[in-house]
Amino acid sequence: MKKITSTQNSLIKEIVLLKEKSRERRKSGTFVIEGLREVQLALKGGYQLNRILFYNDICPVVKIEELVRTCNFTPDLIEISKEVYQKISYRQTTEGIIAIANTKKHSLEELSFKNNTPLILVAEAPEKPGNIGALLRTADAAAVDAVIIANPKTDLYNPNIIRSSVGCVFTNQIAAGTTQEIIKFLKDRNIQINCAALTASVNYHTIDYTNPTAIVVGTEATGLSDEWLENASRNIIIPMQGEIDSMNVSVSAAIIIFEAKRQRSFN
Repeated sequence: MKKITSTQNSLIKEIVLLKEKSRERRKSGTFVIEGLREVQLALKGGYQLNRILFYNDICPVVKIEELVRTCNFTPDLIEISKEVYQKISYRQTTEGIIAIANTKKHSLEELSFKNNTPLILVAEAPEKPGNIGALLRTADAAAVDAVIIANPKTDLYNPNIIRSSVGCVFTNQIAAGTTQEIIKFLKDRNIQINCAALTASVNYHTIDYTNPTAIVVGTEATGLSDEWLENASRNIIIPMQGEIDSMNVSVSAAIIIFEAKRQRSFN
């Protein structure tokens, strides 16, 4: 087993770059996972881990060996010093474990559904990692069949998305594509497109969500593009009774998704 005690080690410098630069993640096809729960969820989600680094005082080697026994592959195990751990960790409360994993393609063609009436969340051009993380947490809580990101502005493996999603980036089936590609994908499969919009909309709770359904949300600043609204099966709206006309995108998505789940008897 290797041991790294210097913050100037080339692998440690590589990890810092992977955490800070999406360009480095794209070029290498790898990303950084921090935290025991997140690593466990990544393994459950079928991610391949190349290396596991651990600070023995927080995460004893026996715990790492126990984790590795659940893998069908053998990652490199590297013990690191306190100084190195502090250099590469965002938080000091993540159980002393950091892993490097391979990214996935997240193509539309790879999506598969367990039944004939999938429930899909589509988010167009989300930018803020916190909002993306919250959307993924909502999708996991409702066990939607897929999350699709249209015209993504932020790398899915941004550490802030992994952290804010509490690892739900690994528990959801996720794909990405252009708005045009996704609309074609949904229409080819006769999936109803329900767009959250302020204009020409019906109240969200009056819609039947028991058929194959996509719930499409846009950004709080600009909403959905015209292309989505022109191709929608219907536009839906959450009735607002206060002084403002919009809510956080993840909150809006959660309200609509759980109405759909209620209609489906939470199946």
